[in-house]
Amino acid sequence: MKSKLTIVFYSMTGTNLQMARWAEEEAKRLGAEVRLRQVQELIPQEVIDGNPGMKKVYEEKKDIPVATGDDIIWADAILFSTPTRFGAISSQMKQFMDTLGGIWAQGKTTNKMVSAMSSANNPHGGQENTVLNVYSVMYHLGAIVVAPGFTSDDVRVAGGNPYGTTATMGEDGKIVENVQPAVAHQVKRLLEVTEKFIG
Repeated sequence: MKSKLTIVFYSMTGTNLQMARWAEEEAKRLGAEVRLRQVQELIPQEVIDGNPGMKKVYEEKKDIPVATGDDIIWADAILFSTPTRFGAISSQMKQFMDTLGGIWAQGKTTNKMVSAMSSANNPHGGQENTVLNVYSVMYHLGAIVVAPGFTSDDVRVAGGNPYGTTATMGEDGKIVENVQPAVAHQVKRLLEVTEKFIG
């Protein structure tokens, strides 16, 4: 594949970090050029330092570059992964999206292929709505949404969300559903559609 994919994620507990890494692995396996990027953390450092779980994830992702508008301009396709916050995009992810106005005004977000994933602490915690929130922003930016739909049994095994892969984090801190195959399928579909578009 000749597509360039930017994966943009926010993760506080590690779920979306894991999903983003699965996506990166699949995209590279398919031959795409990939940039893995996190969005800027907004939680004060003293709060992170006082929470062992958050501190662990913070350390795990500290070497991943912070996303910029240049990562969006560079990409043919973008995959977002964000936890839900009361059924909406996390403030960290929204803050990043709010910085894209300048490149949007220059037409540099037009026709980017986009897909999204999400997670929450319970199976009906607003994941679907969060994915749709991401897509609402992308419509404004002139991007083209590529949802997985029911195009693979992997979607059903992961919980049956046709909008984008969503995960539930259990009390043990691990993902409840078997979502890795669904993540891989979503990446494959996103890149296949992108390849057709860029020719």
